[in-house]
Amino acid sequence: MGDFNLALVIVAIVVCVIVFLVNVYLLVNYQHPDDKNQAYFPKFVVVFGLTIAAISILMLPADVANRQACRHAIYNGACNLTLPMKDLWLAIYIVDAVLVFFFIPFAMFYYEGDQDKTVWKRMRSALIWVVVTAIVCALVLAIMYGLVGKVDFTVRHLSSTATSFPSTWDFSNNQQCVGTGARQCSAYSASASSETTWTMRTTFPEYVVALTTIVGSVLFTIFGGVGIACLPLGLIFSFVRRPKAVITRSQYIKEATELAKKARELKKTADALHQEERSGGKGRKWRKNVKTVEKELLLLEEDVKALEEMYPQGEKAEAMWAMTVLGYLAKLVLGVLGLVVSVAWIVHIVIYLLIDPPVSAFLNEIFIKLDSVWGLLGTAAFAFFCFYLLLAVIAGAMMLGLKLVFITIHPMKWGATLMNSFLFNVALILLSSISVIQFCATAFGYYAQATAAQEIFGHTLQSLRGIKYLYKYNVFQIAFIVLAGLTFVYYAAFGWRRKRTTGRLQLSS
Repeated sequence: MGDFNLALVIVAIVVCVIVFLVNVYLLVNYQHPDDKNQAYFPKFVVVFGLTIAAISILMLPADVANRQACRHAIYNGACNLTLPMKDLWLAIYIVDAVLVFFFIPFAMFYYEGDQDKTVWKRMRSALIWVVVTAIVCALVLAIMYGLVGKVDFTVRHLSSTATSFPSTWDFSNNQQCVGTGARQCSAYSASASSETTWTMRTTFPEYVVALTTIVGSVLFTIFGGVGIACLPLGLIFSFVRRPKAVITRSQYIKEATELAKKARELKKTADALHQEERSGGKGRKWRKNVKTVEKELLLLEEDVKALEEMYPQGEKAEAMWAMTVLGYLAKLVLGVLGLVVSVAWIVHIVIYLLIDPPVSAFLNEIFIKLDSVWGLLGTAAFAFFCFYLLLAVIAGAMMLGLKLVFITIHPMKWGATLMNSFLFNVALILLSSISVIQFCATAFGYYAQATAAQEIFGHTLQSLRGIKYLYKYNVFQIAFIVLAGLTFVYYAAFGWRRKRTTGRLQLSS
């Protein structure tokens, strides 16, 4: 099959299988005991969604490797590339959009439905919500695609006279084209009036990907901008606030008594909210109090965990304390490494994306040099930087969920994560993964040039009518840098101390 690179196909299949098995492992170990041996459909959606998100991130490095399958060709279309990457991109992101807007909401409605109802009634209720959502989304997409589903490319009309084929080639700064004498090519001498706008209608799948990218870009800018700072600094300040020594038994009893008192107060408040719900008083104040109770409960669980670390019990108490110390040292090391990566990302965005013309290709040049050392080394580093952005989004969502009342928090805990929290985080990851890919395709445009991803997320997306100005003026990149800077300042001022919510609840009954 000519230049067909069988090794790349084998690697792609093996990676997909490994990603699927890893996601099954995460589901089994993170799920709540109450969800064991049940909720199979939400579990399938979780595993499938995480697999799609991971594969979508890995597809950009695969796109780069796919481009190199014909590295000796004169031009990119001179051979048959290994994989039909553009078709794969569109397929992955159509599946991504369907999962986010249909299957995950259906699974959440079904899982959170009244347990006293039959399975059919819960499915019917969830299906009604999803069908209504699907109809609204379809109408909005159809109307927008019909009105503004076009791309506007700025082009320049060039023309020149013909000349005899030369017997020798002599080009320099002054002689840039075929001919005699010092003269410029038609592209340089063309008048401004030769510029025009070439309008064409984009395909509907590309339009769906573009709009989904906009929704994901808003989430990515907010959560990613905060997370790229709080991810490494959170680990570092966790080491700073670590327990320095094992407390005495009397101190343990005193702290445990205080925590038990807080637990009783929370239970009393939760019972009052439950009673208020039964009486039909589910107003705005009630929802605010529920979210406050959830966050106070999360903080209480963190205090209990910290107390257990400061006073290990049992026959292996010394070993447990040693593991605690090593765990905090690992957080420090990972935090420092993460801080280096975060700073590298911010510097790269500023000098390559925000400054025109770019000061330096920076990370692009590093990836190219790594590729020259070993074929897949630069590609692996490229994939790591993309995955790091996705981790930053999750970290930012967790931090803002703790600080802001209007953001619902869905923590992921080992052996104690309910399916609704799983589904919420999978939806967030899926939405953000689209924007992470688009962001990486732009930020690493020099390294990822001539790829199918650049064609979709570069030319088409940045020329789409109605939203192209968001990318033309770097709105998302600027907001990302501003939020990252504010988060760095916040951690510098308050990161060393442990912030606590007030816990003041306003019950309406």
